[in-house]
Amino acid sequence: MTKKIGILTSGGDCGGLNAVIRAATYRAINKYGWKVYGIREGTIGLMRDPLDVIELKLNHFDGNLMRMGGTFLGTSNKGNPFRYRKKNGIVVDLSSKIIRGFNKLKLDALIGIGGDGSLKILQAITKKGNIKFVGIPKTIDNDVISNELSIGYDTAVDVATNALDMLQPTAASHRRAMILEVMGRDAGHIALNAGIAGGADIILIPEIGYSLKSIAKHIEKIRSNGRNHALIIVAESVRKENGSKALIKYVDGQVRLGGIGSYLRDEIYKRTGSETRVT
Repeated sequence: MTKKIGILTSGGDCGGLNAVIRAATYRAINKYGWKVYGIREGTIGLMRDPLDVIELKLNHFDGNLMRMGGTFLGTSNKGNPFRYRKKNGIVVDLSSKIIRGFNKLKLDALIGIGGDGSLKILQAITKKGNIKFVGIPKTIDNDVISNELSIGYDTAVDVATNALDMLQPTAASHRRAMILEVMGRDAGHIALNAGIAGGADIILIPEIGYSLKSIAKHIEKIRSNGRNHALIIVAESVRKENGSKALIKYVDGQVRLGGIGSYLRDEIYKRTGSETRVT
């Protein structure tokens, strides 16, 4: 009998996801003659009634789709289905509903493309449901354990490096210190590698401590050597000098990392008098 596999993307979006879906689909159909079902919006597609899935065919993957960012299947990074909080505040376990959706499709295995949080959840669900599972590491943060390079990371570094290139002429024109705050969650890989590639004067990552005094001293040294501007790149999870996290609270109640660039902007201005901007 023809085998059937499902594929989904979970967690944040990034570059390369559509190319991964295409590669898995092409291999499954051309090499093995399997049927492939794309599950929309991560595990949410398995909880809907009717199930929100699409049978993937080779003609879905034209040249344009493979070059599109994000994921055409959609994704979700809200909540843990084992501890899903309803609008009334009650916490419920939806994992069995996901497993029922998988079994209703009569799939033989599942491919999940996700970061460390998504893969942990998918691993737990598939273990509970006795589902054959292949996890593909995908995260711009590049922080999946035992994995050297994840889908999306290379694109993120390229974009951050390009941002430094774009900021440099304006920094020089206006005699500014320009701060670029980049993502990465608790890891500094994007800031470190983009900073080296883009020629940043100061690179701040959560893995290595810093002092505002040393940053100001380095900017003054740059000035004394005849250059009127500086480039600074900082990872979003770098803490303030007192050890507290820089956080942003959104109107829907979510609290996320962000704002360390603005903190540094104000502190650098106080210590050096340099006009400082943050991107």
